Amino acid sequence: MRNLGTIDVALDEMLVNLAAIVLRLSTPELTRTPEARRALAQSVHQYAVCAKRSSDPRVHELKSQLEGTLKPSLRIVAINGVKVS
Repeated sequence: MRNLGTIDVALDEMLVNLAAIVLRLSTPELTRTPEARRALAQSVHQYAVCAKRSSDPRVHELKSQLEGTLKPSLRIVAINGVKVS
């Protein structure tokens, strides 16, 4: 049973490292094309599936950050009908 704990910790560390890689690849400069956005969405989904069973809070925080990269960024373009630059 002690080995299971060691494996669990190792998997959590791998998930933390994987999330860091995906976060670096999620920048708008790298995800401009529809194919890149789909690849990012698939990576985030696969990460979320793996993270679901983790008890490490870092893994769950990174999952939330990764899911946030899929949400479109909103910006204000007008206030009371006046265009904002």
